[in-house]
Amino acid sequence: MRTALVIGTGLIGTSAALALTARGVAVHLADHDPEQARTAAALGAGTDGAPDGPVDLAIVAAPPALVADVLADAMGRGVARGYIDVASVKGGPRRELEARGLDLAAYIGTHPMSGREKSGPLAATADLFEGRPWVLTPTRDTDTEVLNLALELVSHCRAVPVVMDADAHDRAVALVSHMPHLVSSMVAARLEHAEEAAVRLCGQGIRDVTRIAASDPRMWIDILSANPGPVADLLTDVAADLEETVRALRALQSADEDKRREGGTGIAEVLRRGNAGQVRVPGKHGSAPRAYETVAVLIDDQPGQLARIFADAGRAGVNVEDVRIEHATGQQAGLVQLMVEPRAAAVLTAALKERGWAIRQ
Repeated sequence: MRTALVIGTGLIGTSAALALTARGVAVHLADHDPEQARTAAALGAGTDGAPDGPVDLAIVAAPPALVADVLADAMGRGVARGYIDVASVKGGPRRELEARGLDLAAYIGTHPMSGREKSGPLAATADLFEGRPWVLTPTRDTDTEVLNLALELVSHCRAVPVVMDADAHDRAVALVSHMPHLVSSMVAARLEHAEEAAVRLCGQGIRDVTRIAASDPRMWIDILSANPGPVADLLTDVAADLEETVRALRALQSADEDKRREGGTGIAEVLRRGNAGQVRVPGKHGSAPRAYETVAVLIDDQPGQLARIFADAGRAGVNVEDVRIEHATGQQAGLVQLMVEPRAAAVLTAALKERGWAIRQ
């Protein structure tokens, strides 16, 4: 791949353009908002000038509802040898293109499983996709050259290619992305009119659950409008679980001992199923989840504190597998939780204590 055209310079499009430009690909940028394309160009993502002729690959980074229109226009103008889109829904756009009678040999639907709560070119980064799955949905009609161009794009972005059927992909993202986003928003909505005294008690648990609820509602309306059926099916199942859980909690309020016992059993079953599902979430580098030990360190809210901790861990020969920060409400302090291999926990604890860090059990 020597040349590419990115149509849509939001977070995903600009991030892909930055990654391609860094690998020596000449990238042209286009957007319905010329100012946004100019912003992406100023960030080093390419040029907002039109290419002289057909490029090797056109990357359509438009909302799901607009993908078919943008692709049909680009294919009609012959702007590239190959065409892909990066929308989060795959079945619908392809069926729309088929209904228009387009030859889809030069097209493959893709979806990089990566993003941020922020949108737009200013949120973009060349390493956004690094180590993340990038779904490709070829069919028997897909030209081998186009598939190879898509794989080259994934490689340049340092992502991990995953080949799936388009409709299977849509059901999968409904489960692991679209439905969780709505549930997160529903939990966060409980806080909108909550008493201030209650909100001040928010800890890391509620922050984890509601983090993705901060995303742009307009973007998510587009996504959910393109995949409503699978998401609705999953929420129906969640609603049934909620009804069972409410009944179990009400039973725990009963004066009848048998009902309380039944309620406790119901709650225990919900928690057990949650444990069973959570352990299936892939761990580091997509591997099976591993059990780490946590070393908790109290830090001041001062510049350089995290860098010092990681440097001290490195001097002790300990690799930090994951990290979480729990901020103390109303205080200039926080708790850094360093996840390490169990055999390394004692070594790290001793090393950090020796260097003056306050360890919390």
